[in-house]
Amino acid sequence: MNKQNPISYYLPILDWGRRYNKSKMMDDSVAAVIVAIMLIPQALALALVAGMPPETGLYASIFGLSVYAVFGTSSTLSVGPVAVLSLMTAAALAKLSLNGSAEYIVAALTLTLLTGIFLLALGMFRLGFMANFLSHPVISAFITASAIIIGFSQLQHFLGISASGQNIGGILSSLLQSMPDANFITLALGLGSIAFILWCKLGLKKILLHIGMKQSLVSVISKTGPVFAAIISSALVYAYRLDLQGVQILGEVPQGLPGLALPTISLELIRSLVGSAVLLSIIGFVGSISIAQTLAAKRRERIDLDQELVGLGAANIAVAFTGGLPVGGGFSRTMVNYNAGAATPAAGLMTALLVALVALFFTPLLFWLPKACLASIIIVAVLPLIDFSTLGKSWSYSKADFSAVSITLVLTLLVGVEVGIAAGVLASILIHLYKTSQPHVAVVGRVAGTEHFRNIKRHKVETFETLLSIRIDESLYFANTRYMEELIFSLVAEKPKLQHVILMCPAVNAIDMSALGTLEKINEALEELGIKLHLSEVKGPIMDKLIDTDFFKNLSGNNYLSQNQAIEDLKDYEIPFSGL
Repeated sequence: MNKQNPISYYLPILDWGRRYNKSKMMDDSVAAVIVAIMLIPQALALALVAGMPPETGLYASIFGLSVYAVFGTSSTLSVGPVAVLSLMTAAALAKLSLNGSAEYIVAALTLTLLTGIFLLALGMFRLGFMANFLSHPVISAFITASAIIIGFSQLQHFLGISASGQNIGGILSSLLQSMPDANFITLALGLGSIAFILWCKLGLKKILLHIGMKQSLVSVISKTGPVFAAIISSALVYAYRLDLQGVQILGEVPQGLPGLALPTISLELIRSLVGSAVLLSIIGFVGSISIAQTLAAKRRERIDLDQELVGLGAANIAVAFTGGLPVGGGFSRTMVNYNAGAATPAAGLMTALLVALVALFFTPLLFWLPKACLASIIIVAVLPLIDFSTLGKSWSYSKADFSAVSITLVLTLLVGVEVGIAAGVLASILIHLYKTSQPHVAVVGRVAGTEHFRNIKRHKVETFETLLSIRIDESLYFANTRYMEELIFSLVAEKPKLQHVILMCPAVNAIDMSALGTLEKINEALEELGIKLHLSEVKGPIMDKLIDTDFFKNLSGNNYLSQNQAIEDLKDYEIPFSGL
């Protein structure tokens, strides 16, 4: 992507489109067919998860894929309905007092529009770095808890009953109340669909490989399980009129494509949904960019975070005008797109075209599709998202990270998705502030015969009675200056013959105004004690800022290029002794 050309930068399709050829078109066509087969039943099911009519999942896929292909930078990211975003949509709308499906759809479109606007604004203002504020363990815990909630929420379709709830407790309570009305034929269809899809993924794949079929073809066939499950279960419902025996079916799905319409703008509705839109956009972006970057690295391609925000934002805005629901990059679909050989975002355009053809001509065939089959497709899709290993890893590696992961997991399960992710983010920020408020500071000495300096508690090194060398291993800012000040003076008090304090700063990447004020205060206090303050190995960007202040003018000591230079200049004729 050429940053020198603003038009190509904001419209990446102009960049990769110039290099498009017949070979890439063939690769994209094959990938599009495979992804479309996977996407169509998923889109229908995920719309139901969000509480929306099934056709809105198709609309979201068509326009999400199409618009992202114009603005996005990933050659493989498959944009459309995502399980976690659908669950978050349902949770956000459940808080509102909505009367009927019409108001629900209006609220969903408003939420999608706000999500798109927020993503687009972040991209236009080059704020893609904000994705770094969400830690991977927290996101992993949130996705695990969300996947569990989604799985339990689909049990109502397995049992042929109605249930509600935005957390595990609410869902289980609702299911237990409705359990007497369970339909065992529906349960059999659901369990059978799950067994068939899993068999296609595992058993059928082994059989096809055993008989000598090519790996690429086997991979394609094994992923068509959901489509064949839908066909077989629909045929059973139609042949035996299982709908008359209580099996819930999809029913009539409107044929054709939606028209463009401006979502109803209500300031009260916007105020109610803006917080949810922010969470949706952040989760959608982080989830999308993580898989996009991973696959781009494998191909030695580059993903632009800010342009990805623009692409996802534009996709959501387009979906809001065409009657869909919030979209993002789907992990499983993107992996399938990548493995199928998608060469450019044109694969997404072709996938959108195939889904559009289904919406135009084949929706009557969906009439007999049992909801239990759609529920089985969702359950199989979210199973790989459940990963409790993060708990064990974080417990072994960092108790602070374990706390953030546990808070996110427990609150998401017991309270709800919005509270869970908000608490996880807040916990991560507070833990980061706590860690950086007590930075690692080491008293260092010189390794004999070298110019290397190491922690006196870990290595046998040279030290001097009149010198105190302190290495600061953290940037200095308002939250840790008091800790640093108290630590320095406590160390000074232990050395009665001290004449020089040297702050070794190779790991200090920033010094804010509060820290600068503290350094000036330390310098003055040490000078009154007859001790000089010196700095060593200060980084260039910090030097540039400090030079514009009076700090070096008032500094009682010197600023040294290296720690060894400082020691050689200040040690005088002291006889070194070893410390361990």
